[in-house]
Parts: sequence; C-alpha cells; structure tokens
Amino acid sequence: MTWTGNQTLISHFVLLGLFTHSPLHLFLFSIIMLMFLVALSGNGLMILLILVDSRLHSPMYFFLSWLSLMDLMLISTIVPRMAADFLMGRGSISFAGCGLQILFFLTLLGDECFLLAFMAYDRYVAISNPLRYSVIMSRRVCWLMVAGSWLFGLVDGLIQAVFTLRFPYCSSQEIDHFFCEVPAVLKLACADTSLYETMIYVCCVLMLLLPFSVISASYIRILVAVLRMRSAEGRQKAFATCSSHMIVVSLFYGAAMITYMRPQAYHSSKQDKVVSAFYTMITPMLNPLIYSLRNKEVTGALRKLLGKCPCGGGTLV
Repeated sequence: MTWTGNQTLISHFVLLGLFTHSPLHLFLFSIIMLMFLVALSGNGLMILLILVDSRLHSPMYFFLSWLSLMDLMLISTIVPRMAADFLMGRGSISFAGCGLQILFFLTLLGDECFLLAFMAYDRYVAISNPLRYSVIMSRRVCWLMVAGSWLFGLVDGLIQAVFTLRFPYCSSQEIDHFFCEVPAVLKLACADTSLYETMIYVCCVLMLLLPFSVISASYIRILVAVLRMRSAEGRQKAFATCSSHMIVVSLFYGAAMITYMRPQAYHSSKQDKVVSAFYTMITPMLNPLIYSLRNKEVTGALRKLLGKCPCGGGTLV
C-alpha cells in the first residue's frame, strides 16, 4: 500500500470469487469446470472442422470460426484464474493484472458484439439476396468485418481499462466478484465516478445497442424474406439457422446489457456474478453446441473427420 495525504492507496485487489468451500459450491465449481472443458473442446473442434473441410469454406463458417476463437479466448481469460484462486484459497491480483484482465475481457466482449451483428447481416444477405451473395460477402469484405470487430473491441477495452485504473482506490481491497469487471471495481474507488459511468453508458450504447439494432433489423427482414419463400424445406432450413443464432444473441446481449447499462446504484454483487457467468461461461459453451447439433454441414464434417462414413452436403446459405 502507499500513502497520499490522509488516504491509503491500495496496490492490489482481492477477488472474493464465485464460490465458498461448502459442499454445494464444490459441486457448482465442478459444473463450471465441466462447462469450461466443453467450451474448450467444442470451440476448438469447430475451428478445426472449418479449417479442414472445404465444404465449410463460406462466409457463414468463416465468421463462425472467429466466433469460436473469441469464445475460446474469452472463457480462458476468466475461468483458469478463477479456478486457481478457488483451489489455492487466494484471490490477490495486482493493479496491472486487473487492468490486463479488463483489457482482454472487454476487447473480446466488444469483438463478439460486432461479430454477431456481422453474422446476422451475412444471414440476411444469404436469404434475401442469394444471387448476389458471393459478390456482396466477398473474402475481402469478410476480412474487413472481422478486422473492424477487433479494432472496435480493442479501442473499447483500452479506454475502459485505462480510465478505470486511473481512479484512486483507498477503501477496501476486496472486489466482490470472480474477475475484474468494471462495475465491481468502480465500487472501491474513493473518487466521484459518475462522469466515467456516463461515459461507460455511452460506450455501451455504441457497443451493445448499435450492433443489437443491426441484428434486430436484419432478422426482421430475414423473417419477411423467409415467409415469402415457396419452398417449405427452404423455410425450415432458414428458420433453423436463424433461431439458433437468436438464442446466442439473446443470452449474450441480454446479460451484457443488464451488467453495463444499469446505473451503479442498482448493481447487486450476487446478481452481477450470475449475470456475468452467462456471457463469460455459458454462451462460450453453448455456441458450438447450438451451431453444430442443428447444422447438417457441421455434423457431416465431423463424421468425415472421424472416418465413420462418407458424407456429402452443400453449403448452407
């Protein structure tokens, strides 16, 4: 600790974590670790299948491979540290470590926000304008979309990490959370954070509401286009693809909005931990399951990889 005038400035934080060592929490911890392993294996397998199977070399799967990579990185930023703290009975994290966790987490969160919007636009073009799909969603356009997602996410992560750690922290060292999430950290600041909280709200409007608006508009137009289809099989295929995407979107954006778009006074530590678990653990686990189990091309690629049977299939657009 360091002293400034009459205030004692802390040099590190202590994460209180998600669990105690009660039998129930030990069981829940085991469930979390199982989810972590499922997320690692599922997303890793999804990336592998998309890389090795030429039938999955389309814009939809290009974006899906990046989504899987982001989910792998996101859950790996949070869960291993949380597990180590729980097993070793410590939760101390330096200022620098906390800042890096905020940076990595918010960068990946922002990346995923914009990538999901681009995925929705991709499905809209594929369903409503199939004849020009390959022209509109060219390889160059797809790479620009992914690069834009990373750029916006990185800018948001840098801004929030730098500004959060610029505040003096001179009260309790204990962060009532399982990782350094900005709203939980700001509770310990011994300065007025109202202006910064307003800035966070503005950032969240851009990072959450703007992509969510694009997704909503895309799916409304997709729904109109699907209802106009004459082929019952085509409608069913389109609904299957889009409904799985909307499940992911609802979980991810809903939880993020609850955390980052509420005033600080309305935050509850227990509620924040549960909500944060949705977009740090649950959605990274569910994404590969939703996209693979309801997708014939992906399951076909898996059978081909395992060598169980020769599988054919087309590209889902």
